[in-house]
Amino acid sequence: MLSEILSDIKVVIGAGEYNNNPGWVHTQEEELNLLGERGWKNRFESNSVTAILAEHVWEHLTFQEGVEGAKICFKYLKHNGYIRCAVPDGYFKNEDYQNTVKVGGPGPLDHPAYSHKIVHNYQTLTNMFEMAGFEVNLLEYCDEEGNFHAKKWDGRDGVIFRSKKYDPRNSTTLVFPSLIVDAIKR
Repeated sequence: MLSEILSDIKVVIGAGEYNNNPGWVHTQEEELNLLGERGWKNRFESNSVTAILAEHVWEHLTFQEGVEGAKICFKYLKHNGYIRCAVPDGYFKNEDYQNTVKVGGPGPLDHPAYSHKIVHNYQTLTNMFEMAGFEVNLLEYCDEEGNFHAKKWDGRDGVIFRSKKYDPRNSTTLVFPSLIVDAIKR
């Protein structure tokens, strides 16, 4: 088992073609599904994973599926382990952005947002992780009025490319932010 070989296991869920986090275990949905514990059980022991990174993954789940996926992650995370999660921000006040990230996406079946089932805001995402037993720290998010808030966060704990901090599209004006949280197992 991988968890017997490594003492500090860091996992990227739905890594796609990106490798923004060298040294992390990069997985695809077929290998490690948030809604199927079998893949987790085959690769990791309970309480063995230090960190999980999921960039634009949880919006492909309903709210209840998100809670269930978070509960599976909770089981495999160590005490004080965390999920760094980024999703599209439902409170970002930009019509083009909201049209792009909306449930079902903007159009063609091959658009990445076609399978979006929810557009979270900081309240729904926090609630979802809290229902699974996590303590939540907001890192980047928009409030109800669309005002952007950001805390200092360290990319060594997991790089989120689609962020104010790392996405060059956001260097001068915020055009494609993410709602980013750390959900911590206490």
